[in-house]
Amino acid sequence: MSTQSRLGRRLVQLYTGLALYGASSGLLVEAGLGLEPWNVLHQGLSELTGLSIGVVSIIVGAAVLLLWIPLRQRPGLGTVSNVFVVGLAMDGTLALVPDTRVLAVRIPLLVAGVVLNGLATGLYISARFGPGPRDGLMTGLHRRTGRSIRLLRTAIELTVVATGFVLGGTVGVGTVLYAVAIGPLAQLFLRMFDAAPAPDRGTAVAEGPPGHAILPR
Repeated sequence: MSTQSRLGRRLVQLYTGLALYGASSGLLVEAGLGLEPWNVLHQGLSELTGLSIGVVSIIVGAAVLLLWIPLRQRPGLGTVSNVFVVGLAMDGTLALVPDTRVLAVRIPLLVAGVVLNGLATGLYISARFGPGPRDGLMTGLHRRTGRSIRLLRTAIELTVVATGFVLGGTVGVGTVLYAVAIGPLAQLFLRMFDAAPAPDRGTAVAEGPPGHAILPR
C-alpha cells in the first residue's frame, strides 16, 4: 500500500472512530442507565450550566488540553480532532435518537453503546494520530510524577465520576458494564483495525504499538 493511500486509510479511521465514539456516548446518555466516567462529569456540568452535554465535552476537552502545556505534551491531529468531533457527534446522536423510558429499549441501547464505543476506540487509537486530551493528561502526569498509569487513571476517573455524580450525572449499571467491558472490546478492535504508520513522519502521530495504548478520552 502506498504512503498516500495508507495515510488516507488512517484519516478515515480517525474521523470514523471519533464520530462513532460520540455516537456511542449519545446512546449511553439515551439509555439512562449509567455513563462512562468522563461523561458523568460532562452530564453533571450540563445540568449545572444548561449547555448541551456535547458542548460541555468540547469545553472540558479544550481545558484539559491546556493542562498539557506545563506537562510538555505535544498534541497530534487526533488529539485536537477529538476535542470537537466527539462532542458534536454526541449532540447529533442525542438529537436524532428519540427519548425512551421503556427498559426493554434502554437495555439494548446501553449494550449497543458499550460495544460501539469499543469499536470506535479501536478505530481511533489504531489510526495513530495521537491520544485524546484526557489520556494525554494521564501520560503526561505519569512522566512528570513517576506514578503508574493505572494509579493516575483510577484517581482521575474516580474524581470525575464523584464530581459528576454530585452535579447530577448518571452513575449506574451502565457505568459498571462500561468499566468491565471496554478493555476487552477495545483490545479486540485495536487488533482488528491496526493501521501501520506511514514512513512519512510529517504528520503528528502516536508512537508505539496501539495494543499498549490507553483509551481515547
